[in-house]
Amino acid sequence: MDRMLAEIGKKAKGVSRVLNNLGSSEKNQVLKAAARALTEGQAEILAANERDVKAAERKGMNPGLIDRLALNPARIQAMAEGLLQVAALEDPVGEVISMKPRPNGLLIGQKRVPLGVVGIIYEARPNVTADAFGLCFKAGNAVILKGGSDALESNKAIVSLLQRGLASAGLPVSAVQLIESTDRETTREFMCMKEYLDVLIPRGGAGLIRTVVENSTVPVIETGTGNCHIYVDESADFSMALDIIFNAKTQRIGVCNACESLLVHRAVAKEFLPLLKARLDEKKVEIRADEAARAITDGFVPAAEEDWGKEYLDYIVSLKLVDSVDEAIRHINRYNTGHSEAIITSSYENAQKFLNEVDAAAVYVNASTRFTDGFEFGFGAEIGISTQKLHARGPMGLKELTTTKYIIYGSGQVRE
Repeated sequence: MDRMLAEIGKKAKGVSRVLNNLGSSEKNQVLKAAARALTEGQAEILAANERDVKAAERKGMNPGLIDRLALNPARIQAMAEGLLQVAALEDPVGEVISMKPRPNGLLIGQKRVPLGVVGIIYEARPNVTADAFGLCFKAGNAVILKGGSDALESNKAIVSLLQRGLASAGLPVSAVQLIESTDRETTREFMCMKEYLDVLIPRGGAGLIRTVVENSTVPVIETGTGNCHIYVDESADFSMALDIIFNAKTQRIGVCNACESLLVHRAVAKEFLPLLKARLDEKKVEIRADEAARAITDGFVPAAEEDWGKEYLDYIVSLKLVDSVDEAIRHINRYNTGHSEAIITSSYENAQKFLNEVDAAAVYVNASTRFTDGFEFGFGAEIGISTQKLHARGPMGLKELTTTKYIIYGSGQVRE
């Protein structure tokens, strides 16, 4: 193993023992100090981020990815606010989940404890740096970050300020560490640091997540790409549907909970599709549609089979007509990524059917998929949206960054 990685791993393992014993008030004071450091260091972050954004523009990076990369005073303030929100949340560490007596007098309980050392590999989203630190720290974990090369300068500035907050509170700065090497071999070795990492969490596009899942020897929590669907049922309120679709597709195109695929009931297509096109034309959204939809409204682009499963992260959306809620559910369960799916309907029966049968981490009735977010769900910041079913699913907040251990009280019992 690379000497630099081994040193980072040893520091993280050591500091995790310290964090495990911190009380809630101590952790909250550190988070507040870190939030102040981000606010006071705004100029440092913006200068570093400007270097990253200019480099990305020279490379011709996709506008949606540049949107993920770019920071401004409001986004920096949101990062600081995220740390304060986490500080205000109830600390899950130490919670005794259950305690039951056995016939032999033993008291057997479960207690919530930190995972230990969390590794996070992510792409050009510098806000993840602060969010990851805040949640991991409050849950008693040390965190090792491996951000994308496109955001390296931003991440270095943010981590330096977070460490400044730790130092001001008298805690080891190695509670959060950044791997600055952009070498692929370093990333590969990081995925194999089983001696030091307790869990590895990838955040980014399908390619990154697949690479981590396929190559890591450390347990992985898979966070999702988002091919998120909105199904417009035959009983849908058109005004509501248009507002929700417009929000889910265009509010931020470079996020995993943006809508990428539309399904429309054939019975309302003739009336609804012209309205849909006119609304999405406001943001010049390209609509890749099946043959039936193209026969109704001009200006749609022919959809290929690959469009049904695509996460565009761009002003593009796929569109398919269906004959029933059952067909919509079948299509979604075949092509979705297990992230967020929505139905727009006035039918209670269809809403319940959709909720029960769609296989995804978050399923909505008459609301935008953009709400799949730790802050919006009341968790404070989030570490990511888990699209797997073990050990966590959906927005991952503090509890999802802990595990449990059994605690047993006896009075001299021995097993016969």
